[in-house]
Amino acid sequence: MKKRIFILSIFVFIEVCTFAQNRSIDILNGILQQAEYKNASVGISVNRLNSGESLLELNKEKLLIPASTMKLVTSATALELLGADYRFETKVGYIGKTMKDNTLKGNIVVVGGADPVLGSRYFKDFYFKDNFFEVWARKIKAAGIEKVEGDLILDASVYDDEKIPATWVWEDIANYYGAGPNAFTVYDNLFHITFKSPRKAGCATKIISLSPKIDGMTIKNEVLSADNNSDMAYVFGSPFDKRRVIRGTIPRNRKAFSIKAAIHHPEEIVASEFLKYLAKTGVFISGKVKFEKVDKKAFQTVYIQQSPTLAEIIKVLNYESVNLIAEHLLKQIAVEKTGVGNREAGIKIVKEFWQSKGISTDYLFMEDGSGLSHFNLVSPHFFTALLNYMATKSSNGKIFLESLPPAGDGTLYYFNKKKFANSLRAKSGSMTRVRCYSGYLVTNSNRKVVFSIMFNHFSGSHSKLVSEIEQLLLAVKKEF
Repeated sequence: MKKRIFILSIFVFIEVCTFAQNRSIDILNGILQQAEYKNASVGISVNRLNSGESLLELNKEKLLIPASTMKLVTSATALELLGADYRFETKVGYIGKTMKDNTLKGNIVVVGGADPVLGSRYFKDFYFKDNFFEVWARKIKAAGIEKVEGDLILDASVYDDEKIPATWVWEDIANYYGAGPNAFTVYDNLFHITFKSPRKAGCATKIISLSPKIDGMTIKNEVLSADNNSDMAYVFGSPFDKRRVIRGTIPRNRKAFSIKAAIHHPEEIVASEFLKYLAKTGVFISGKVKFEKVDKKAFQTVYIQQSPTLAEIIKVLNYESVNLIAEHLLKQIAVEKTGVGNREAGIKIVKEFWQSKGISTDYLFMEDGSGLSHFNLVSPHFFTALLNYMATKSSNGKIFLESLPPAGDGTLYYFNKKKFANSLRAKSGSMTRVRCYSGYLVTNSNRKVVFSIMFNHFSGSHSKLVSEIEQLLLAVKKEF
């Protein structure tokens, strides 16, 4: 094993000796020689911005699991193809004829616009200064409708029927980070499960509330109380039904402890909430709720609910690493190019775009837009090429840069804010035995570099590896 490490050290040295000083090489070799990383797959690419001059590299063309750094690909492509000012639109209106007595002989219709942040906790001021459902209801009444002799119809045809990407794993798909995109995404496609736990550890807990309430939801609670102070409960269930099993632990002696889980049928929540606000506003529907495509030529729009701009949405995506938003953007790219949101079509368009910019997609294998799939593969070199393009050739470069969190903020909260002093902007990516960072760094000599550091299949703790990567980036900052 020592011989293997020595050879690897020589390889790294040969690759970077022309550019790098001893400190960054020593730190990198020190990391690689530790037991936790001896059998890991590691790829590194550090280049000067503009020139692309290599400063530090190791297996830069190796295909590795990117985890959430895949969001860099999705968000950059969306900015380029959709534009920073792009807004999603949900249309509210009706089909039929309004009568003099304020009766609609027809149907109230909502045409889903696949807004990824409709009613989102990240945009409370935007959607709840006046509750958006109440606004919809008031607009219907202002159109001269108080009684509907027909149905409430929700048209979700902007997206295909796929609930989640096929390669997401069972442990993920029912938990909060496994919420999939939908034409009627609402409230981040999440519901809250609140438990009460006993004083003693190892005892059964009790579910005391669900919010929002979901008709037909059944939950088998196997969650126990524990001495630890964190949420270790996991939700299991298919996106095709409403049966859920919750296993794991929550802290003991809690009167109310909440966890989040994915909603895979948010259109039902939209229908229920809209009906409630219609009734409160004095609009009553005699028929049923239906989910079907309508004739757009017959549809009369009374209100268009716009989303925040794509620039605002992408900042939340990359700061908070929201899988749901990324999956929406991938499908929305397909909507604008083909008319229907389809994941595979979106991936094809993404790859064609970067190929057209001279960046080989032989180093990009996409299965989703968020990075949650373990089947995604990207090379460090692809990331640095994309980052260089966005900074030097894109009109959206500044918006893209500012969508990435600095040290001490967003998903980079582990990094020391004072040590980096506003010099670092990056996207993190993590899942079991995967930890990656890709982004921009300004060195002490005021030179700009792009970097991608990817670790797969390591055996140690994430917190330790984060510290190791932080030290490597600080050495790069100091030396180049």
